[in-house]
Amino acid sequence: MANEQDRIIIFDTTLRDGEQSPGATLNVDEKLTIAKALARLGVDVIEAGFPRASTGDFEAVQKIADQVGTENGPTICGLARATKEDIRQAAEAVKPAAKGRIHTFIATSDIHLEHKLRKSRQDVLAIIPEMVGYAKSLINDIEFSPEDAGRSDPEFLYQVLEVAIAAGATTVNIPDTVGYTTPEEFGALIRGIKENVPNIDQAIISVHGHNDLGLAVANFLSAVQNGARQLECTINGIGERAGNAALEELVMALYVRRGFYNPFLGRPAESTEPLCNIDTTQIYKTSRLVSNLTGMLVQPNKAIVGANAFAHESGIHQDGVLKHRLTYEIMDAKSIGLTKNLIVLGKHSGRHAFRDRLQTLGYDLSETDLNKAFLRFKDLADKKKEIGDLDLEAIVNDETQHVPELFHLELVQVSCGDRARPTATVTLRTPQGEELTDAAIGTGPVDAVYKAINRVVNIPNELIEYSVKSVTEGIDAMGEVTIRLRHEGRTFSGHAANTDIIVASARAYISALNRLSATLNQTQNPIHPQAAALA
Repeated sequence: MANEQDRIIIFDTTLRDGEQSPGATLNVDEKLTIAKALARLGVDVIEAGFPRASTGDFEAVQKIADQVGTENGPTICGLARATKEDIRQAAEAVKPAAKGRIHTFIATSDIHLEHKLRKSRQDVLAIIPEMVGYAKSLINDIEFSPEDAGRSDPEFLYQVLEVAIAAGATTVNIPDTVGYTTPEEFGALIRGIKENVPNIDQAIISVHGHNDLGLAVANFLSAVQNGARQLECTINGIGERAGNAALEELVMALYVRRGFYNPFLGRPAESTEPLCNIDTTQIYKTSRLVSNLTGMLVQPNKAIVGANAFAHESGIHQDGVLKHRLTYEIMDAKSIGLTKNLIVLGKHSGRHAFRDRLQTLGYDLSETDLNKAFLRFKDLADKKKEIGDLDLEAIVNDETQHVPELFHLELVQVSCGDRARPTATVTLRTPQGEELTDAAIGTGPVDAVYKAINRVVNIPNELIEYSVKSVTEGIDAMGEVTIRLRHEGRTFSGHAANTDIIVASARAYISALNRLSATLNQTQNPIHPQAAALA
């Protein structure tokens, strides 16, 4: 494995662990869209899902393996518990990929063994070689994870890893499953593994960590200093509870501080060679795509991709940046693909120029999606004097969402004012093709619209989050609306963009209701990957 030890392998689990965020459920086409963006970003491995979880998850992993797992593309990975049926389905799902991987795991901490698996350490030591060996008989690239390694007894962990590698694991992943460790502890754990697992030179050491204490990225960077060479992360740091280590933060830390990290990878400190394969200029657009499709908003003060990441309000800071950018900026916004360039397109521009600009921005749309986006562009060109790249991205992300269109918004009209009661009229086309119109009064125009929609749709739900933000500056900016609603304990998100925020609000709500309706029509309950397989 020496050829892999002088660089960092980026393993993206946005489509598996990231999708476990409440309300972030994605359909097959949305997963495929994100997978293509991750391939364009340059990730080495895409953990596309947990094939045993549901028919939809199996289909998504298989489709990604077929369309994204090309010879020059990323490795496509499927998660599996340490059971034969999980492993068999994972192998079948990733089979179309030129480079496929099975990632199998079992818990090793005493608290998990006693309360979740109800198995002894010896039981686990017997299961691992059998299941890793079975996986190896189906596919060559095997990753093994001792779940909750951060709270496992190190001496037992060394035994576990040794038998996993002997059975054929080519990557051993060390998860801080509950985000419990500190950077010093996590670094020491990786160092202990390097020093005490006799056959560790036959495998890549990977790390996976959650951000419950806000230490995930720091833990990973400490792990790199101590021998870890694969980082398992997600776009925008999304994931269960407080999320995962954020890909963009890890990559940019390695990019900006490569002089510091070079020696840990056996390179001269002054080397300017990238430490990983990520195309950093794709970071911002990938972040926005994931945010839009999952409904997980990026906080303004989020490192790297937040709206304020390159903003300076302090007079002293502004003065310094104007005199020399490096006084208060350690990286250029352009390095993550964030620019303020305006396209030279208007209402008289044709489809060829429009398609060419989208391809420059990294979007390769199907003919159907291109037609939909072009119609929105022409409509926007009649309303705005200048159309920027961010406007274009908002249009594309809005129009290419593959949410099942069970209900379609045909008309929305509101009446409001400081002397009037906010009233909304909506017309929806139902799944049966019938057009229904209803009206409602609310506390404001958006509330009235949502009440009118609910009267037509008649699906009980609770609105738990409503957010609106402008795509660009100016009075004619497009407004992006993201909403989240709850139904029987499950959360569903919706997203839409329009120069009219009332229209965007209505479309975002319909998007969420369509997700909800599609889910109600599915009878199979997905299996959570951390559910104990006791059978």
